[in-house]
Parts: sequence; structure tokens; C-alpha cells
Amino acid sequence: MKISTKGRYALRILADIAEHGVEKNVPIREIAERQGFSDKYLEGIVSRLSSAGLVKSGRGKYGGYRLVKLPAEYNVYEILYAAEDSIALVSCLEDDVEPCPMFNDCLTAPLWQHLQAEFRHVMERVSLQDVMDHKFPEV
Repeated sequence: MKISTKGRYALRILADIAEHGVEKNVPIREIAERQGFSDKYLEGIVSRLSSAGLVKSGRGKYGGYRLVKLPAEYNVYEILYAAEDSIALVSCLEDDVEPCPMFNDCLTAPLWQHLQAEFRHVMERVSLQDVMDHKFPEV
């Protein structure tokens, strides 16, 4: 599995909002300027985060985005799941795909399922606050 720019930027966007939006909404333009990517690309990612209920938007003069919960209450898995098209380690574990006809007889399928579960477990243990503090739980 390769985490795309959508996933990496989603983490950066939420960390930026957490850092700069404690008492106010954070405009997309400000996030884009600080993070160094385009407003348009950011809008697509924020739209996914909003649809997943991870941020809420405000309109008007003080419009922008803010977190719906504390940074310590977000985990990396939910953020990546919202941003990425897939976070499966191998294609046969992806959601919404035609099941592999060999899956039940595949000697390696249990390995991929185990690794996927372990990867998810690690991502669920790391919070957005951990990412911001550069402190990660022991595995």
C-alpha cells in the first residue's frame, strides 16, 4: 500500500486546522499558503474530510473549517480512510471490488489479512495529536 498525496495532505490539513483553528474557522486559502499546495486540490481533500464528519465548515466573512473533536480524538486510520480511495495492502482486500475467485484457496490470503489488520491496529493507535507532537505509541 502506498499512501497517496491525498492521505498525506489530509493529515497535514487537519494538523494545520488543529494548530490554527482553536477558536476560529480556518480558511482554505490560509491552509494552502502555509502547506504549499493549491486551493483547488485542498478543497477536494477537505470535501472528503467533511463528508466523513471529520471537519465542519462555516461560511461568510469568518468562514473556513474547524475540527469537530479534539486532535487526540482523531486517529490516523479514520483520516486516511476518509481521504484515500483505498487503504488496502493488496487489491484482493479492497472494499467494493469483485472478490478474487482464488481468495478462499489462496495460501497467502491469510498473511495479507493479518498484515492488514496489524497495519490498521497501528494506525488506530496513533492520534492526530501524536502526529502533531511527534510522539508515537510503542507497537
